[in-house]
Amino acid sequence: MHDRTKLENLEKISRLIRYQCLAMTTRAGSGHPTSSLSATDLMAGLLFGGAFRYDPDHPDSPNNDRLIFSKGHASPLFYALWAVAGSVSEEELRGYRKFDSPLEGHPTVAFRYTEAATGSLGQGLSIGVGTALNGKYLDKLPYFTYVLLGDSEMAEGSQWEAIQIAAHYKLDNLIAVLDVNRLGQRGETMLGYDLDDYATRVAAFGWQTIIIDGHSFPQILDAYERALGSEEPVMIVARTIKGKGVSFLEDKDGWHGKALGEEEFEKALKELGEIDHSVRGKILLPKDLQPVSIEVGKAAERDFAEGKPLATRKAYGKALARIYPQFPRIVSLDGEVSNSTGADTFKAAHPDRFFEMFIAEQNMVGAAIGLARSGKIPFVSTFAAFFSRAFDQIRMSRYSEANIKFVGSHAGVSIGQDGPSQMGLEDMAMFRAIPNSVVLYPCDAVSTDALVEKAAAHRGIVYIRTTRMDTPMVYGPKESFEIGGSKVLRKSDADVATVGAAGITLHEALRACEELKKEGIAIRVIDLYSVKPLDETALLDAARATGVVITVEDHYPEGGLGEAVSAALGASGVPVYSLAVRKKPKSGQPRELLDFEEISQKAIVAKVKEILWKRKHRALQTSIGPL
Repeated sequence: MHDRTKLENLEKISRLIRYQCLAMTTRAGSGHPTSSLSATDLMAGLLFGGAFRYDPDHPDSPNNDRLIFSKGHASPLFYALWAVAGSVSEEELRGYRKFDSPLEGHPTVAFRYTEAATGSLGQGLSIGVGTALNGKYLDKLPYFTYVLLGDSEMAEGSQWEAIQIAAHYKLDNLIAVLDVNRLGQRGETMLGYDLDDYATRVAAFGWQTIIIDGHSFPQILDAYERALGSEEPVMIVARTIKGKGVSFLEDKDGWHGKALGEEEFEKALKELGEIDHSVRGKILLPKDLQPVSIEVGKAAERDFAEGKPLATRKAYGKALARIYPQFPRIVSLDGEVSNSTGADTFKAAHPDRFFEMFIAEQNMVGAAIGLARSGKIPFVSTFAAFFSRAFDQIRMSRYSEANIKFVGSHAGVSIGQDGPSQMGLEDMAMFRAIPNSVVLYPCDAVSTDALVEKAAAHRGIVYIRTTRMDTPMVYGPKESFEIGGSKVLRKSDADVATVGAAGITLHEALRACEELKKEGIAIRVIDLYSVKPLDETALLDAARATGVVITVEDHYPEGGLGEAVSAALGASGVPVYSLAVRKKPKSGQPRELLDFEEISQKAIVAKVKEILWKRKHRALQTSIGPL
């Protein structure tokens, strides 16, 4: 039996929360009040019923339980919970959805109690997997991760990716709360009120499931108590009523994402009953424990056989293992291709810092967000092409201020016979589109090693593009590199054009330079390894000196290196010619494909000669004058 006073207090708290949800959205003229009302009792029971442990005065404490609103549109409920806890003022609530307020329409980390930005449905559980992995396997702390899920988002494949990986890693510190209120944005959800079906599906993956009435505090409190003692991840499947507490909203379609008008608000208040504005909920404090200690050491020296070709994907794994002592917060996540991405080298050296995420890229990126928000430095690797599956998670990671490093191998047509399904040809455009991101494309093992180290030290999103085939060493073992830098590799006063390239096509540019040199034609070659940010100063100097720039890239022209250079040089008036993948790729030898797409040594030589012919032709026309 539960203490009657405790239950009555929870009822009072829920009424106050429902009032605040309605008041916030009515003042703002927008929001999702009905989605908040359905989950109010579930969340009030969690925070103030004795299960949840958190120190509101220290939201960054590693001992705090985590609360993630995957159904981020229920943000009024999220903010109201912290107001009832005494941690958010009435004045702050009045700022809901206003331009200068951290209480945004969907939670972001601008609000101090937000674990990660949510609102794009189907992502919160994966983020929870990341925080749970951190607690169980890395920090080794007894905190729990709670994730509030909406029933509509259970149609997302990313949910089931997260569910299966949580069972695989036996995340008994992960508790999901499924708010089954039957109604989505435009009508009934796929399963409606079939709670048994939800439970059966989830249990089939190895979770414990608990079915409850989501408006019964005795059942809610019992469910949390059972969940805390489980040896498996737990999903509480709760039957709720959308718009609970207001008769003209309850279980009514057409109210999703719709705020009440003033008259409707006053009518709703009469139904809620007496509101005790002074009631407050108490959150129990967590134990004061320390995470597993880690010591910062010194990275090993670079170890490359000078002059021996090595694929940059392999150099990536060697680099990660080399620098780990200097960056002991590094963790590696890979999508079951670690023997191709090079991450297996790190796995062999530090198996306790490696998580196999299998062929489930959306969950892999989501889990990386959770790990990053827990203070780790995730390096996330797979084929460059497959990051496109997780672009929504990647773009959302920016709003969580997540410190994640993405590494895409098998980029471009140069991978050869595997064909277009495996060729990353859109990846630079994708990562360049992320605000404040860094995009790096090294050409050899030395530059890869150096840039992996720079990526680890950089705070924010970094994408490193690697190559499948072995490439020759361009740089000596002690060469240094900077984010935003470049390297001028060939230069003379007689240069007739600048060729800017990165990665595999840099080698083509160097070969073209040698071929043209034999014919008495000099070109400048720049390694634009930092695609974003570009070294605009060096680029502009070269452009002005040679009068023309040719970019060469194993990527589609849209959003790639050529467009970046064109944007940087636009005001200079220097013409930019882009050699990029413009034909439909196919299987073949790497050399065949580079020639076919006209991004090879042969194509560069032809383009330089074409430009010289046009210059000579224009000069001849000028000297002859009009006929």
